[in-house]
This record gives sequence, structure tokens and C-alpha cells, in this order.
Amino acid sequence: MSDQDAVDLALLVFRCSIGGVMLAHGINHVIGGGRIPGVASWFESLGMRLPTLQAWLASLTEIGAGALLVLGLLTPFGGAGVVGTMAVAWIINHRTNGFFIFRPGEGWEYVMTLLVCGVALGTIGAGGWSLDAALDIDDDLLGWPGLLIAGGVGGGGALLLLAAFWRPRSV
Repeated sequence: MSDQDAVDLALLVFRCSIGGVMLAHGINHVIGGGRIPGVASWFESLGMRLPTLQAWLASLTEIGAGALLVLGLLTPFGGAGVVGTMAVAWIINHRTNGFFIFRPGEGWEYVMTLLVCGVALGTIGAGGWSLDAALDIDDDLLGWPGLLIAGGVGGGGALLLLAAFWRPRSV
């Protein structure tokens, strides 16, 4: 095995781990626990307008981003989905709860870690063991283009969604 094989293996494990987390999150919102109505009720309690729409958008974005990352297909767009959903979660639910996830209300360390992983994967790409490589589109998505898609589209989408639909609760 070459050094490149080691890098490709590491990227496969990295993107499948983050993608798997996102898939599990999205699927759980749709078929687990309180399902979409429960997620919508929680989103409404956090100040989201049109909470059922937001529950579906978040869930489908997590599922889509997770699938793209696992497949290594259009990886910066998968990263953008991670960045967008985690930025929204960070701002509306975790930002005031301190750093550590085990603190009351859940701190922001977990969503920050996933957000940074989304940016990193979008920038460095899926590696040679991916559909991006098989389709020969990986070179067009690496570096600055990937960073701008993952960070810019993901972060910009989160900010637009928050501006349009989030009305923070009064404290």
C-alpha cells in the first residue's frame, strides 16, 4: 500500500463517520423518537417559524448530506449540508449553554466539531476511493472551490434560513 492509499483510507473513514452521523440524525428525526411532529414542536419551542417545514428541511438536509459524504459524491455540497444544519443548531440551541456537551442544555462542542469537519471535508475532498474520483470531478471541487461551497453555501444558507424563520425566544 502506498502513502496515497493511507490518505484515501483515512478520508474514507473520516467522511463515512461524519456522513453516518448525519444520516443517523436525519433518519432519527423522520422515523425515530417524536418523528417530524416532535422535531417540529421542539423547533417551534426554539423560535423557528413554520416548524414542520423546518423539521423536514433539517432532516432531509442531514440525510442528503450524509449520503453524499458516505458516497464521496459532490463532497463539498455534503459538507455544506453539515455546515448549514450544524450552524443553525449551534445558534438556536447550543450557543448559550457553554462549551461542553454534557452541560445542562447541551454545550456547543459537538456541533462545532461536526461543522468544522464539514468545512474540512468540503475543502480537502473525498479522496481517491470516492465517486468524485471515479467520475473525475474531484479536481474541480478541491481547495478553494470546495471551501467556498462547504463554508459559503452552508454558512450562507444557515444565515438566510435564520434571518427568514428564526425569532429568538424572549429571555
